[in-house]
Amino acid sequence: MKVAIVHDQLREFGGAERVLVALKKIFPTADVFTSTYDPGTLGTHKNLINQWNISVSWFGKIPVLNKLYSPLRFLTPFIWESFDFSRYDLVISSSGSWMCKGIKTKHPTMHISYVHHPPRYLYGYETAIEWQKYLPIKIYGNFINHFLRIWDCNSTKRPDYLIANSQETQKRIRKFYRRTATVIYPPVNIPTKIAALQFKTENYYITVSRLARAKHVDVLIKAANQMKFRLKIVGSGRDEQYLRSVAGSTVEFLGNISDQKLAELYKRARAFIFSSVDEEFGIAPVEAMGYALPVIAYRSGGLPETVTDGINGYLYTELSPESLLEKIKLLESLPTQNYITLKNNARKISENFTEKKFKERVLDFIAHTVSHR
Repeated sequence: MKVAIVHDQLREFGGAERVLVALKKIFPTADVFTSTYDPGTLGTHKNLINQWNISVSWFGKIPVLNKLYSPLRFLTPFIWESFDFSRYDLVISSSGSWMCKGIKTKHPTMHISYVHHPPRYLYGYETAIEWQKYLPIKIYGNFINHFLRIWDCNSTKRPDYLIANSQETQKRIRKFYRRTATVIYPPVNIPTKIAALQFKTENYYITVSRLARAKHVDVLIKAANQMKFRLKIVGSGRDEQYLRSVAGSTVEFLGNISDQKLAELYKRARAFIFSSVDEEFGIAPVEAMGYALPVIAYRSGGLPETVTDGINGYLYTELSPESLLEKIKLLESLPTQNYITLKNNARKISENFTEKKFKERVLDFIAHTVSHR
C-alpha cells in the first residue's frame, strides 16, 4: 500500500512524537505530512526524523504565521483541508491538539486516526497556559474555540476508524464525538532485558515531564522541600523559571537529556513520581517502570490503567504535597523484599507496552479493517 502519515506539528518532542516515530518504523516508506516543522526545537531527537520525506503545510512555510502558531489556531481547518491524499491507499493521522484527524480523504483511500487526546483547550481540561486569566485573551479564545469545537466534532466523522491511546481517551472520544474507538496503547521505550536487582538504588526520586501548568511539578517540588528528599527533574518548559524559584536545595533541574543519560538515572533512582492532571496515558511513568522503577502518581486520567496501588507503585488521591508524601513514606517503610517485589512488578507490567507489541497491534488492526471493507 501507498501510505501517508499525518502528524499535528513537529515543534516539540514528546509522547505523540514517539508514536509518530514508531509508526514510521512500521511504514518506513511512508510520506509524512504536518502543519509546521522546526528541527531546531526538537533537540537531539531531530536526528530521528531529519531523513524523512516531510511535507509541510502552506501555514508552516510562512515565517510570520509559523511564529504565531498558537494564536492562529483558528486556521487549523484550512491547514488540514488543503492537503491532497488521493494518491494514497492508507492515511494514518496522529492527532492531538491540532486535530489533524480533520483531513479529507476520498474512497478508496482509507483513513485511520490515532487519537492522542481531544484538544484539551476545547473541552475544559487544564492546558499548559492559563489563557483564561487575561480578559482579552479569554474573549478571543472562547470566541475562536466555539467554532473550532464545532469543526472538531464534525470533522471527527471523517476518519474511517479511530484508535485511542488509552481507555481514558476512548471514553473522551465517546463523550465528545459519539464515536467508538479501539484502544492501542502507545509504544514505550524500555530496555529489552533488565536485571532489576543488580541496580544499585540511590536515595533520590525522579520525574520526567514538560514543565507546564497541567503537569503540576510544583507539587513534587513542595513535597521534596518538606521531606528534604532528593528530586531530579528531567524536562523543560515555560514554567521552569517559576519552578526553580520555589525549589529547595534538594531539587535538581536537569533539562532535556539524552536517552542514554536518562536510562542511567532510571537505573539508580528510588522511584518515579508524577503529578500530572488528566493525563491521557502517561508514557514517562511506564518508561520508568521499564527500568523496574515503582511509580507514585496522582490518581487521574489514564494513570490507573498502568499503575495499580500497592502492586507496581502507589496512587495518591489528592493533588497536594501531603497526599504524595503519605505514599512516599509508605514506600520508604517497605521491607526490602516488598520493595523488590514492587520493582519486579513494575518491570513486568511495562512489558505490555513495548514497541514490538505496538507494531503487532497496529498491523493486526489494519489487516482486520482492510479485510472488512
